[in-house]
Amino acid sequence: MVFNLSVIIPTFNVARFIEKAILSVLDQHEVFEVIVVDDGSTDATLSLVSQLQKIDNRIKLFQHTNGVNKGRSATRNLGIQKSSGAYIAFLDADDYYLPNRFANDFIIFETNSNCDGVYNAVGYHFYREATAMELETDQLYTVRQKVAPKDLFKNLLYGKYGHFHINGLTIKKCVLEVTGLFNESLVVAEDTELFWKMAIKCNLITGIINKAVAIRGVHDTNIFDNTALYKIYNIKMHEAVAIWCSKNQVSNVIIDDVLKWIWMLKYQQKNKLYQDITSWGKFFFLQPQLLFKIYSIKYFPIIRYRQMLFPFLFK
Repeated sequence: MVFNLSVIIPTFNVARFIEKAILSVLDQHEVFEVIVVDDGSTDATLSLVSQLQKIDNRIKLFQHTNGVNKGRSATRNLGIQKSSGAYIAFLDADDYYLPNRFANDFIIFETNSNCDGVYNAVGYHFYREATAMELETDQLYTVRQKVAPKDLFKNLLYGKYGHFHINGLTIKKCVLEVTGLFNESLVVAEDTELFWKMAIKCNLITGIINKAVAIRGVHDTNIFDNTALYKIYNIKMHEAVAIWCSKNQVSNVIIDDVLKWIWMLKYQQKNKLYQDITSWGKFFFLQPQLLFKIYSIKYFPIIRYRQMLFPFLFK
């Protein structure tokens, strides 16, 4: 069986890393094309990719109209739209694949006709000095045990067995017809939102989770170190998932779980009650498919506060 795999690499001022990233993709014999989409770089990224194109014609370079910067989601989405492979994988431009990155993935695809995607463990490489805690905890970014596809979403939502990284995911391109593309309104957490949609609607199978198939570069400009930004967009991401679920015939149990997490995340912010009521109003009144269900009452701030203070009354 022939597997045509497109690997999508979004780039923005990554001259320091891009050659290593691209060469690590070209080393994978399953790769049909490398789609590099530049997001308005102002350093030597474009010229480096252009030089690499002369070495291997599998490299295809694209930019947004007029070379503007549009963010990670729009950049990955352009790569998806330009890709022609039946399978898609992603690689962040400051990361790299390890040898035989896709060998086991395609064994799984070949032996499981209902498999829509495979996720694997990703390791770390420190380009800066690592803290003692990082050296102790940042060994593998992975789901720690095999999870049945039907149970994956809840495990990801609650973080029971860990999470997976975009560099370790391979999917059939047709999956994106079910989930949609990356959410361009999310500055961060856009990958998590898409993973959760896949876990809800598709069959994602556990791949290699005890060792890395790719490496995540850790350096001084990583966006995942911006905790303030993630604090804002983590709630927005949960809200986007809840809205998507309500429009795509997802079970009430799943919607309830997501709304519960939204409420808990907002509760942790320790807002004033009137702030939570205002937030509740903005969210539910803009979503009539949720407003006219029990959720709008169940998660009304005053009701939820009472549930926490007097749980025995709500048994």
